[in-house]
Amino acid sequence: MNKKVEKKHETPQHPPQAETKPPAPVGEVTATNPNEPNPPAQEKDLAQENAALTAQVAELKDRLLRAQAEWDNSRKRILRDKEESVRYAGEALLERLLPVLDNFEMGMQAARTATDTKSITQGFEMVQSQLHQFLRDSGVEAIEAVGQPFDPHRHEALGHHDSEDHPEGHVLMQMRKGYKLKDRLLRPATVFVARPPEAKASSSATKE
Repeated sequence: MNKKVEKKHETPQHPPQAETKPPAPVGEVTATNPNEPNPPAQEKDLAQENAALTAQVAELKDRLLRAQAEWDNSRKRILRDKEESVRYAGEALLERLLPVLDNFEMGMQAARTATDTKSITQGFEMVQSQLHQFLRDSGVEAIEAVGQPFDPHRHEALGHHDSEDHPEGHVLMQMRKGYKLKDRLLRPATVFVARPPEAKASSSATKE
């Protein structure tokens, strides 16, 4: 008796299919591989940006060079003006002194032929008055010394003299006038300072 071989019904198997990714939404930029070359549009933008930066650097460098040149010219001009100011600082002062010199020369010419000493004296007094006025206009004042307390900042002592009429330490005699320009001393007055007569006697007694 033949046995029937029963075959199991097998369902056909299909080969595995590769998984597919859904397409990227519209407007979404997909990541690019960093190893891939830049697209031509990006390279063009970078080139334009580089050219703009290069032009900006060149412009700033040119401005810097111009500023340095202007500063150097200004510095030289200031130094030149300063040297000229120092060189001709007394120009206005000397210009006002020239009329005084003219009158002095005229007085000297008249003194050579004059027989009256009074006219010569008057001529020199006129010149002296002009000189004093010139000094006052220039801010120069004479230092009053005689009868004043000795001041080492304004007086230069040549020595001491005994005096009963002047207090000790006061200026007894002035040998040369002193002058000051506003608050600045031009020249100290050279003076002799008074001391009491007994100071000399006591000093000689001490020596003996």
